[in-house]
Order: sequence, then structure tokens, then C-alpha cells
Amino acid sequence: MAGVGMAALGAWVPCRRWSKAAVFGFHRGLTALLARKPEGTPLWLPACRQKTSVSFLSRPDLPNLAYKKLKGKSPGVIFIPGYISNMNGTKALAIEEFCKSLGHAYIRFDYSGVGNSDGNLQECTVGRWRKDVLSIIDDLAEGPQILVGSSLGGWLMFHAAIARPQKVVALIGIAAAVDGLVTQFSQLPVEVKKEVEMKGVWAMPSRYSEDGIYHIQYSFIKEAEHHCLLHSPIPVNCPIRLLHGMKDDIVPWHTSIQVADRVVSTDVDVILRKHSDHRMKEKADIQLLVYTIDDLIDKLSTVVN
Repeated sequence: MAGVGMAALGAWVPCRRWSKAAVFGFHRGLTALLARKPEGTPLWLPACRQKTSVSFLSRPDLPNLAYKKLKGKSPGVIFIPGYISNMNGTKALAIEEFCKSLGHAYIRFDYSGVGNSDGNLQECTVGRWRKDVLSIIDDLAEGPQILVGSSLGGWLMFHAAIARPQKVVALIGIAAAVDGLVTQFSQLPVEVKKEVEMKGVWAMPSRYSEDGIYHIQYSFIKEAEHHCLLHSPIPVNCPIRLLHGMKDDIVPWHTSIQVADRVVSTDVDVILRKHSDHRMKEKADIQLLVYTIDDLIDKLSTVVN
């Protein structure tokens, strides 16, 4: 499956307007599509995009959320970022350009306390970010939605699917960190966990942080325990696609296998990339991601149209 996707997506270039016949997918004419690639055109042009202004979702008694919304056809797509990641990452922008090329609706946003959104990061919890995701779905999204969750966003997308089953019609996880921080903390040596409890902060090493360390509040871990899902069947019935790199040193790819086993949905695919890391933002990773979105849109079109 992944191999077919790589071939099909080799012809996609962001910011190019495709006719309806040129849009790709499992059933959309691979040979004709490949013939459309202009000679010498690079496969990935991250700078080729139009700037859009940031909007804010006002919420009584909750921080205002920064977001960018692209109007278009259903199903819409919502990108849910990873831990302390914002809406301007490589994957978020790539999905926007792809949705724009297809004419589908798209929303990307910042969690409270992150990026341009209001709020204090030190006061944020998994529960509060779960509310952020639900606010975006309830107050901004129109019609059925495909949720794309990266890392911690992959955990939150399952909570959103459970809470809004009528609106969430498909899920795509990118190194979905379901129960991730809780699992990582529980695997620490007893003496380390006691030290974290005493100090109130877990200095978690990470090569994805600017200073090489994430300072995570112990209270954040304890609150996150209330949102764990892997201890019982996960009541999500929609199509689910889980993309994971086998070189992921943050969330083991086995987590996606475990999630696939726990969800009650029977339409679940786990797609592993042998040489991809946690972020999955290389060219081939992005191509696989947008290909997966395209395939789900094609699959759902007979349901939502």
C-alpha cells in the first residue's frame, strides 16, 4: 500500500491547481497523473504558498485559540499538532496546500499556551488541550471531518472521535502518542520517578527540543493519567490510518500496533516506514501523508456527498 502511494504522489507539487481529473488516489489514473509532472519540477516546494492571516476563536472562560481556516468541500480536514508544536510546521502547511489543491476545507490551530494562542503553557494539561480540539470541531468545523493527529495530537484525536462520533468520520495518526507521556514516565526507574515527584518537574531529554530537554510538570503527567485509552477497548468505529516511523525514538512504532488492536473499528491500517523518525516530515513521509488523506477523502466521498 505504501509503495503504491509513493509512486502516485511523486507527481504532486504543492500550489499547482489540478483539474478534477488530475486529482490522484487509488482509482484515479496513475499513468495519466505521472505524465502531468512538468519536466524538472521538484517534488516538494515548501516555499510555494500564500500567506493567510491568523484568526482567533473566542471562548468564555477559556483562552482564545489562534487558527487558520480554509473553506472548501466536505469532508474537511483538521490538523492536531504534537506536544508544544504549533500550526506552522511542515506537515500542517503541506496538508493545507494539498487541501487547497483539492478544494477541501482545512483547519490548523495552536493549542492554548502554544504559538499565537492565549494561555499559560505551565497551566496546560491533556484535558485542557482536549477541550481545545473539541472547541475547534464544535465552533469552527462545518460538516464531517478527517482528523490528522501528530504525536500527542494523535492521542487527542481519539478523544475527539469518542466525544464527537457524528462529526469525526476518519482518523490519521502520525506517530500517534496514545498514552505516550504516561507510558514513558511509568517506564522510568523507581528512584527517578520519586525524584520527579519531589521536584515537581520531569526533565525529559529530547533531541526535538531546542535545549535538548522538555521540562514537563509532574502535575501534567498525573492529570494525563485520567485520559489514558490503551487499558480498554477504544470506542471509535470510523476508518483509521496509523503512520509510524520505525526509527522513532520517542514513541515506539509498536504503539500504533497496540492502538490498532484496541480500537473497535475494523477499518484500520498501520503503515510503517522503515527509515522514518518521530517527526515524519521528510519528503517521502509528507507524500505518504497526503496520499493517505486523499485515499480517505475518496473512500468517504460516497458517504458524505
